[in-house]
Amino acid sequence: MADTTPQDGAATGTAGGADGTADGIRTLPFPTELAVGGVGMRIGRMGAGRSWRADIPLDRVHRIDFHVILLFTDGPVRHMVDFTEYEAAAGDLLWIRPGQVHRFSRECVYRGIVLTMQPGFLPRATVEATGLYRYDLPPLLRPDPARLEALRAALEQLRREYEDTTTLPPSLHAAVLRHGLTAFLLRLSHLAASSAPGSRQQSDNTFTLFRDAVERGFATNHSVSAYADALGYSRRTLVRAVRAATGGTPKGFIDKRVVLEAKRLLAHTELPIGRVGAAVGFPDAANFSKFFQLHTGRTPVAFRAELR
Repeated sequence: MADTTPQDGAATGTAGGADGTADGIRTLPFPTELAVGGVGMRIGRMGAGRSWRADIPLDRVHRIDFHVILLFTDGPVRHMVDFTEYEAAAGDLLWIRPGQVHRFSRECVYRGIVLTMQPGFLPRATVEATGLYRYDLPPLLRPDPARLEALRAALEQLRREYEDTTTLPPSLHAAVLRHGLTAFLLRLSHLAASSAPGSRQQSDNTFTLFRDAVERGFATNHSVSAYADALGYSRRTLVRAVRAATGGTPKGFIDKRVVLEAKRLLAHTELPIGRVGAAVGFPDAANFSKFFQLHTGRTPVAFRAELR
């Protein structure tokens, strides 16, 4: 796979446990100690003989707590992200965001460039401008030739800056990397937004704040009014902002996030159904089963059985 992705470092699980694997899904942290100069990003080439992580089999589902962007120079390559199998060709990009579960294909050879980035490496304003947490956007991106050339050039320049540790002192080196990374991500986020169904653009910060609040609180808070109150908006304002950004409702957005997490836990862990429900905010197993069936058309037991 890629020699710029994690080789070492502790892994933690999302459901707790001393060994970090209690829920069956390992979460890989960003390996700052392996990055050049200890900065919050890594970039390098993918290719045969290069590994993702020695103790994680390629076909084993795992989470990451950082961003991974793969630019392929060969294909096809099959890669699973959150229950969808994507097939990428040469010139395609795959953007995997923190918290998403994914799995490599053992049958495919990954060739190209891989960029990994710790969320805290960029300032908040850049995070907002580049839509780093737009989980509603598709992971697989297919730029046209002109956009691909611009993205490839920006990525290659970033790689050269990353590897050049002698021209500048460490503080300036990190600053240059942040600027180069921002330029690349602005191009990439524009491509991602224009690739989304309907190409909806958010007009203000309301949806961003709501989306971040849901990501932090979906496991315990499913109330639209509670989110609106916490953010200081009226319910009507929140409804307008979410509809403009996604075409849906705030309640639908919350429910979709809850269902996704429940699917992850059902598919990739051995947690009992009741504990899965409790992990996503349903202390009562019967209520969780009704909710899950309403949104998926299957009971949690049936969904898990189909994937085993």
